[in-house]
Amino acid sequence: MPTVNAVIATSATDPLTISTIERRELGPKDVRIDIKFAGICHSDIHTARNEWKGTKYPVVPGHEIAGVVAEVGSEVTLHNVGDRVGVGCFVDSCGECAPCKNGDEQYCEKGVVQTYNSKTYEGEFTHGGYSQSVVVTEKFVLKIPEGIELDVAAPLLCAGITLYAPLKKWGAGPGKKVAIIGMGGLGHVGVKIAHALGAEVTVLSQTTSKEEDGKRFGADHYYATKDNKQLFKDLAGQFDLILNTVSVNLPLDDYIGLLAIDGALVELGVPENPLQVAAFALLTNRRSLSGSMVGGIALTQEMLDFCAEHEIAAEIETISADQVNEAYDRAVSSDVRYRFVIDTATLASA
Repeated sequence: MPTVNAVIATSATDPLTISTIERRELGPKDVRIDIKFAGICHSDIHTARNEWKGTKYPVVPGHEIAGVVAEVGSEVTLHNVGDRVGVGCFVDSCGECAPCKNGDEQYCEKGVVQTYNSKTYEGEFTHGGYSQSVVVTEKFVLKIPEGIELDVAAPLLCAGITLYAPLKKWGAGPGKKVAIIGMGGLGHVGVKIAHALGAEVTVLSQTTSKEEDGKRFGADHYYATKDNKQLFKDLAGQFDLILNTVSVNLPLDDYIGLLAIDGALVELGVPENPLQVAAFALLTNRRSLSGSMVGGIALTQEMLDFCAEHEIAAEIETISADQVNEAYDRAVSSDVRYRFVIDTATLASA
Protein backbone atom coordinates (compact mmCIF):
# COMPACT_ATOMS: atom_id res chain seq x y z
CA MET A 1 0.00 0.00 0.00
CA PRO A 2 1.21 3.57 -0.66
CA THR A 3 3.10 5.22 2.20
CA VAL A 4 2.72 8.95 2.86
CA ASN A 5 3.90 11.43 5.46
CA ALA A 6 1.34 12.60 8.01
CA VAL A 7 0.89 14.41 11.32
CA ILE A 8 -0.05 11.74 13.84
CA ALA A 9 -1.48 11.72 17.37
CA THR A 10 -0.10 8.75 19.30
CA SER A 11 -1.69 9.37 22.69
CA ALA A 12 -3.91 11.83 24.54
CA THR A 13 -0.96 13.58 26.16
CA ASP A 14 2.02 13.33 23.81
CA PRO A 15 2.60 16.01 21.15
CA LEU A 16 1.59 15.19 17.60
CA THR A 17 4.49 14.02 15.49
CA ILE A 18 5.29 13.67 11.79
CA SER A 19 5.63 10.09 10.64
CA THR A 20 4.29 7.81 7.89
CA ILE A 21 1.00 5.98 7.32
CA GLU A 22 -0.25 3.59 4.68
CA ARG A 23 -3.13 4.54 2.40
CA ARG A 24 -5.29 1.89 0.77
CA GLU A 25 -4.82 0.87 -2.83
CA LEU A 26 -6.97 2.65 -5.38
CA GLY A 27 -10.22 0.78 -6.04
CA PRO A 28 -12.35 1.04 -9.20
CA LYS A 29 -14.63 3.73 -7.69
CA ASP A 30 -11.92 5.53 -5.73
CA VAL A 31 -10.19 8.88 -6.16
CA ARG A 32 -6.66 9.55 -4.94
CA ILE A 33 -6.22 13.16 -3.89
CA ASP A 34 -2.95 15.03 -3.47
CA ILE A 35 -3.80 17.09 -0.39
CA LYS A 36 -2.72 20.72 -0.62
CA PHE A 37 -4.29 22.17 2.53
CA ALA A 38 -5.94 20.78 5.66
CA GLY A 39 -7.92 22.93 8.07
CA ILE A 40 -7.69 22.48 11.83
CA CYS A 41 -11.11 22.04 13.42
CA HIS A 42 -11.63 22.03 17.17
CA SER A 43 -13.01 18.51 16.75
CA ASP A 44 -9.48 17.50 15.72
CA ILE A 45 -8.16 18.74 19.05
CA HIS A 46 -10.89 16.97 21.04
CA THR A 47 -10.11 13.73 19.22
CA ALA A 48 -6.31 13.97 19.37
CA ARG A 49 -6.52 14.65 23.12
CA ASN A 50 -9.25 12.03 23.67
CA GLU A 51 -11.53 14.63 25.24
CA TRP A 52 -14.59 12.95 23.75
CA LYS A 53 -13.20 9.51 24.61
CA GLY A 54 -13.06 6.68 22.09
CA THR A 55 -9.96 7.82 20.21
CA LYS A 56 -8.08 4.90 18.66
CA TYR A 57 -4.37 5.66 18.43
CA PRO A 58 -2.44 6.30 16.33
CA VAL A 59 -4.74 8.66 14.47
CA VAL A 60 -4.29 11.33 11.81
CA PRO A 61 -6.85 14.13 12.35
CA GLY A 62 -8.28 16.42 9.69
CA HIS A 63 -11.66 16.61 7.97
CA GLU A 64 -11.24 19.90 6.14
CA ILE A 65 -9.34 18.69 3.10
CA ALA A 66 -8.60 20.56 -0.13
CA GLY A 67 -6.47 19.24 -2.93
CA VAL A 68 -6.17 18.03 -6.50
CA VAL A 69 -7.17 14.69 -8.02
CA ALA A 70 -4.03 12.69 -8.76
CA GLU A 71 -5.53 9.40 -9.92
CA VAL A 72 -8.98 7.88 -10.49
CA GLY A 73 -10.23 4.31 -10.49
CA SER A 74 -11.40 2.54 -13.63
CA GLU A 75 -15.11 3.10 -12.86
CA VAL A 76 -14.95 6.71 -11.67
CA THR A 77 -17.23 9.08 -13.62
CA LEU A 78 -17.59 12.11 -11.31
CA HIS A 79 -14.00 13.36 -11.19
CA ASN A 80 -10.97 13.67 -13.42
CA VAL A 81 -7.24 13.95 -12.82
CA GLY A 82 -6.40 17.58 -12.13
CA ASP A 83 -9.79 18.51 -10.65
CA ARG A 84 -9.80 20.78 -7.59
CA VAL A 85 -11.62 18.82 -4.89
CA GLY A 86 -12.36 18.60 -1.20
CA VAL A 87 -13.29 16.05 1.44
CA GLY A 88 -15.32 16.86 4.52
CA CYS A 89 -16.32 15.09 7.70
CA PHE A 90 -17.21 11.66 6.33
CA VAL A 91 -16.03 9.33 3.58
CA ASP A 92 -18.68 6.60 3.33
CA SER A 93 -22.23 5.64 4.26
CA CYS A 94 -24.52 2.71 3.53
CA GLY A 95 -26.39 4.52 0.75
CA GLU A 96 -29.50 2.43 1.43
CA CYS A 97 -31.21 3.81 4.55
CA ALA A 98 -33.76 6.65 4.50
CA PRO A 99 -31.31 9.37 5.62
CA CYS A 100 -28.80 8.36 2.94
CA LYS A 101 -31.46 8.34 0.23
CA ASN A 102 -32.66 11.77 1.45
CA GLY A 103 -29.16 13.23 1.14
CA ASP A 104 -28.49 13.20 4.88
CA GLU A 105 -25.59 10.76 4.83
CA GLN A 106 -24.27 12.22 8.08
CA TYR A 107 -27.21 10.56 9.84
CA CYS A 108 -26.72 7.16 8.16
CA GLU A 109 -28.56 4.50 10.17
CA LYS A 110 -25.75 1.99 9.68
CA GLY A 111 -23.29 4.58 10.94
CA VAL A 112 -21.51 7.08 8.74
CA VAL A 113 -17.79 6.45 8.23
CA GLN A 114 -16.04 9.57 9.43
CA THR A 115 -12.92 10.88 7.78
CA TYR A 116 -10.71 9.92 10.71
CA ASN A 117 -10.87 7.79 13.87
CA SER A 118 -13.77 5.84 12.41
CA LYS A 119 -14.12 2.16 11.52
CA THR A 120 -14.86 1.45 7.88
CA TYR A 121 -17.38 -1.18 6.85
CA GLU A 122 -14.39 -3.42 6.09
CA GLY A 123 -13.10 -3.07 9.66
CA GLU A 124 -10.18 -0.69 9.12
CA PHE A 125 -9.77 2.70 10.82
CA THR A 126 -9.69 5.94 8.85
CA HIS A 127 -6.95 8.57 8.88
CA GLY A 128 -7.65 12.20 8.02
CA GLY A 129 -6.24 15.09 6.10
CA TYR A 130 -3.07 16.07 7.96
CA SER A 131 -1.22 14.06 5.32
CA GLN A 132 0.11 14.19 1.79
CA SER A 133 -2.68 12.25 0.13
CA VAL A 134 -5.91 10.34 0.73
CA VAL A 135 -8.01 7.79 -1.15
CA VAL A 136 -11.78 8.37 -1.04
CA THR A 137 -14.81 6.84 -2.76
CA GLU A 138 -15.80 9.22 -5.58
CA LYS A 139 -19.28 9.99 -4.21
CA PHE A 140 -17.77 11.58 -1.11
CA VAL A 141 -15.41 13.88 -2.99
CA LEU A 142 -16.63 17.47 -3.48
CA LYS A 143 -15.79 19.81 -6.34
CA ILE A 144 -14.20 23.09 -5.25
CA PRO A 145 -15.28 25.85 -7.65
CA GLU A 146 -12.67 27.98 -9.34
CA GLY A 147 -13.93 31.03 -7.46
CA ILE A 148 -12.38 29.84 -4.17
CA GLU A 149 -8.68 29.30 -3.50
CA LEU A 150 -7.89 25.90 -2.00
CA ASP A 151 -6.42 27.21 1.25
CA VAL A 152 -9.46 29.28 2.23
CA ALA A 153 -11.83 26.61 0.91
CA ALA A 154 -10.53 23.89 3.23
CA PRO A 155 -12.36 25.09 6.39
CA LEU A 156 -15.62 25.33 4.46
CA LEU A 157 -15.68 21.52 4.30
CA CYS A 158 -16.61 21.53 8.01
CA ALA A 159 -17.14 25.07 9.30
CA GLY A 160 -18.96 26.16 6.14
CA ILE A 161 -21.44 23.29 5.97
CA THR A 162 -21.93 23.29 9.76
CA LEU A 163 -23.38 26.80 9.46
CA TYR A 164 -24.94 26.56 6.01
CA ALA A 165 -27.07 23.52 6.88
CA PRO A 166 -29.06 25.06 9.77
CA LEU A 167 -29.32 28.43 8.04
CA LYS A 168 -31.00 26.69 5.10
CA LYS A 169 -33.05 24.29 7.25
CA TRP A 170 -34.55 27.08 9.35
CA GLY A 171 -35.08 29.41 6.42
CA ALA A 172 -32.60 32.22 6.98
CA GLY A 173 -33.17 34.91 4.38
CA PRO A 174 -34.78 38.29 3.75
CA GLY A 175 -37.11 39.31 6.54
CA LYS A 176 -35.51 36.91 9.04
CA LYS A 177 -33.48 37.93 12.07
CA VAL A 178 -30.55 35.60 12.79
CA ALA A 179 -28.24 35.76 15.80
CA ILE A 180 -24.94 33.92 15.95
CA ILE A 181 -23.42 33.19 19.35
CA GLY A 182 -19.64 33.39 19.13
CA MET A 183 -17.50 34.59 16.26
CA GLY A 184 -14.67 32.11 16.07
CA GLY A 185 -13.82 29.52 13.46
CA LEU A 186 -17.48 28.60 12.98
CA GLY A 187 -19.20 31.86 13.76
CA HIS A 188 -17.30 34.10 11.38
CA VAL A 189 -18.25 31.87 8.43
CA GLY A 190 -21.86 31.84 9.65
CA VAL A 191 -21.97 35.63 9.65
CA LYS A 192 -20.82 35.73 6.04
CA ILE A 193 -23.27 33.07 4.88
CA ALA A 194 -26.27 34.47 6.77
CA HIS A 195 -25.57 37.92 5.36
CA ALA A 196 -25.30 36.53 1.81
CA LEU A 197 -28.63 34.74 2.30
CA GLY A 198 -30.21 38.13 3.02
CA ALA A 199 -30.92 37.77 6.74
CA GLU A 200 -30.51 40.53 9.31
CA VAL A 201 -27.47 39.28 11.22
CA THR A 202 -26.57 39.89 14.86
CA VAL A 203 -23.43 38.64 16.61
CA LEU A 204 -23.61 37.83 20.31
CA SER A 205 -20.05 37.63 21.60
CA GLN A 206 -18.55 37.88 25.07
CA THR A 207 -16.77 41.12 24.22
CA THR A 208 -16.61 43.64 21.41
CA SER A 209 -13.00 42.76 20.54
CA LYS A 210 -14.05 41.36 17.14
CA GLU A 211 -16.79 43.89 16.38
CA GLU A 212 -14.90 45.54 13.53
CA ASP A 213 -14.39 42.14 11.90
CA GLY A 214 -18.01 41.20 12.49
CA LYS A 215 -19.28 44.27 10.69
CA ARG A 216 -16.82 43.65 7.86
CA PHE A 217 -18.13 40.10 7.49
CA GLY A 218 -21.71 41.34 7.21
CA ALA A 219 -23.11 41.62 10.74
CA ASP A 220 -25.77 44.30 11.08
CA HIS A 221 -25.48 44.36 14.88
CA TYR A 222 -22.83 43.26 17.36
CA TYR A 223 -23.34 42.96 21.12
CA ALA A 224 -21.14 42.00 24.06
CA THR A 225 -22.92 39.56 26.37
CA LYS A 226 -20.45 39.29 29.25
CA ASP A 227 -21.97 40.68 32.47
CA ASN A 228 -24.73 42.31 30.44
CA LYS A 229 -28.08 41.19 31.86
CA GLN A 230 -29.81 44.27 30.46
CA LEU A 231 -28.97 43.15 26.92
CA PHE A 232 -31.09 40.03 27.29
CA LYS A 233 -34.02 42.18 28.37
CA ASP A 234 -33.53 44.63 25.52
CA LEU A 235 -33.34 41.89 22.87
CA ALA A 236 -36.03 39.60 24.28
CA GLY A 237 -38.28 37.97 21.68
CA GLN A 238 -36.46 39.40 18.65
CA PHE A 239 -34.81 36.55 16.76
CA ASP A 240 -36.22 33.93 14.41
CA LEU A 241 -33.08 31.82 14.61
CA ILE A 242 -30.10 31.66 16.96
CA LEU A 243 -27.07 29.51 16.13
CA ASN A 244 -24.84 28.63 19.07
CA THR A 245 -21.32 27.98 17.79
CA VAL A 246 -19.48 27.89 21.13
CA SER A 247 -18.53 24.75 23.04
CA VAL A 248 -19.13 26.01 26.56
CA ASN A 249 -22.22 25.63 28.73
CA LEU A 250 -24.16 28.88 28.41
CA PRO A 251 -27.21 29.98 30.42
CA LEU A 252 -29.52 28.72 27.69
CA ASP A 253 -32.68 30.11 29.27
CA ASP A 254 -31.33 33.63 28.74
CA TYR A 255 -30.59 32.99 25.07
CA ILE A 256 -33.83 31.13 24.39
CA GLY A 257 -35.60 34.16 25.80
CA LEU A 258 -34.30 36.13 22.80
CA LEU A 259 -36.38 34.04 20.38
CA ALA A 260 -39.55 35.29 18.74
CA ILE A 261 -42.66 33.15 18.40
CA ASP A 262 -41.73 29.83 16.75
CA GLY A 263 -38.07 30.77 16.94
CA ALA A 264 -35.37 28.12 17.24
CA LEU A 265 -32.02 27.96 18.98
CA VAL A 266 -29.76 25.45 17.21
CA GLU A 267 -26.82 23.94 19.08
CA LEU A 268 -23.70 23.52 16.93
CA GLY A 269 -20.96 23.42 19.56
CA VAL A 270 -20.41 20.47 21.90
CA PRO A 271 -20.03 21.63 25.51
CA GLU A 272 -18.50 19.40 28.17
CA ASN A 273 -21.65 19.05 30.28
CA PRO A 274 -25.29 18.25 29.34
CA LEU A 275 -27.46 21.16 28.23
CA GLN A 276 -29.85 22.55 30.82
CA VAL A 277 -33.01 24.46 29.98
CA ALA A 278 -36.20 25.27 31.86
CA ALA A 279 -39.43 24.03 30.28
CA PHE A 280 -41.06 27.45 30.45
CA ALA A 281 -38.23 28.93 28.39
CA LEU A 282 -39.43 26.73 25.52
CA LEU A 283 -43.17 26.90 26.22
CA THR A 284 -43.12 30.67 26.02
CA ASN A 285 -43.45 31.76 22.39
CA ARG A 286 -43.54 28.09 21.25
CA ARG A 287 -39.76 28.07 20.99
CA SER A 288 -37.54 25.17 19.96
CA LEU A 289 -34.13 23.91 21.01
CA SER A 290 -32.48 21.79 18.34
CA GLY A 291 -29.14 20.63 17.00
CA SER A 292 -27.46 20.15 13.66
CA MET A 293 -24.45 18.13 12.50
CA VAL A 294 -22.74 19.23 9.27
CA GLY A 295 -24.69 18.29 6.11
CA GLY A 296 -25.00 15.73 3.35
CA ILE A 297 -22.89 15.55 0.22
CA ALA A 298 -25.37 17.35 -2.05
CA LEU A 299 -25.88 20.17 0.45
CA THR A 300 -22.13 20.50 0.98
CA GLN A 301 -21.65 20.90 -2.76
CA GLU A 302 -24.46 23.48 -2.78
CA MET A 303 -22.66 25.33 0.01
CA LEU A 304 -19.36 25.39 -1.89
CA ASP A 305 -21.09 26.69 -5.01
CA PHE A 306 -22.94 29.32 -2.96
CA CYS A 307 -19.72 30.47 -1.31
CA ALA A 308 -17.98 30.75 -4.66
CA GLU A 309 -20.87 32.75 -6.09
CA HIS A 310 -20.87 35.16 -3.14
CA GLU A 311 -17.09 35.28 -2.68
CA ILE A 312 -17.27 33.75 0.79
CA ALA A 313 -14.14 32.18 2.22
CA ALA A 314 -12.75 31.37 5.65
CA GLU A 315 -10.32 33.79 7.28
CA ILE A 316 -7.19 31.73 7.82
CA GLU A 317 -3.67 31.61 9.20
CA THR A 318 -1.51 29.19 7.24
CA ILE A 319 0.97 27.05 9.17
CA SER A 320 3.52 24.35 8.40
CA ALA A 321 3.08 20.75 9.52
CA ASP A 322 5.59 21.14 12.36
CA GLN A 323 3.50 23.96 13.88
CA VAL A 324 0.40 21.87 14.61
CA ASN A 325 1.02 21.48 18.35
CA GLU A 326 1.48 25.22 18.78
CA ALA A 327 -1.65 25.82 16.69
CA TYR A 328 -3.66 23.46 18.90
CA ASP A 329 -2.67 25.39 22.02
CA ARG A 330 -3.43 28.69 20.36
CA ALA A 331 -6.82 27.47 19.10
CA VAL A 332 -7.79 26.40 22.62
CA SER A 333 -6.83 29.89 23.81
CA SER A 334 -8.85 31.48 20.96
CA ASP A 335 -5.62 32.97 19.65
CA VAL A 336 -6.43 32.73 15.95
CA ARG A 337 -8.44 34.77 13.49
CA TYR A 338 -10.08 32.61 12.50
CA ARG A 339 -8.97 29.18 11.33
CA PHE A 340 -5.60 27.45 11.11
CA VAL A 341 -4.82 25.71 7.81
CA ILE A 342 -1.88 23.35 7.32
CA ASP A 343 0.12 23.73 4.13
CA THR A 344 0.70 20.02 3.51
CA ALA A 345 3.55 20.73 1.08
CA THR A 346 5.63 21.12 4.23
CA LEU A 347 5.23 17.39 4.86
CA ALA A 348 7.29 16.54 1.79
CA SER A 349 10.57 17.47 3.47
CA ALA A 350 9.65 16.01 6.86
